[in-house]
Amino acid sequence: QVQLVETGGGLVQAGGSLRLSCVASGIIFSITDMRWYRQAPGKERELVADITNGGRTNYADAVKGRFTISRDNAKKTVYLQMSSLKPEDTAVYYCHDRAFGSWGQGTQVTVSS
Repeated sequence: QVQLVETGGGLVQAGGSLRLSCVASGIIFSITDMRWYRQAPGKERELVADITNGGRTNYADAVKGRFTISRDNAKKTVYLQMSSLKPEDTAVYYCHDRAFGSWGQGTQVTVSS
């Protein structure tokens, strides 16, 4: 059974930073592409960043230059380093594995102005 557990969310002032982590179990983590999504109140879930099993990364235009996705295959963990946070980054952040289509429970990020 695939399980994804996100941590690291919280309340931060605009301009601050947070690092989200997503630990995977039940999958061969090293072979799957991983993604971070977010969903703000009243909005659809949107893709924030993804990283392939080979380490290639892509970002949504809204977060380019501010967010960095990375992975540690030995720890079965994918990270999202978020810097220069803006109030519009407020959302629940979810990790997702492309191999099995599993989702974590989400972690709340709130950025105050």
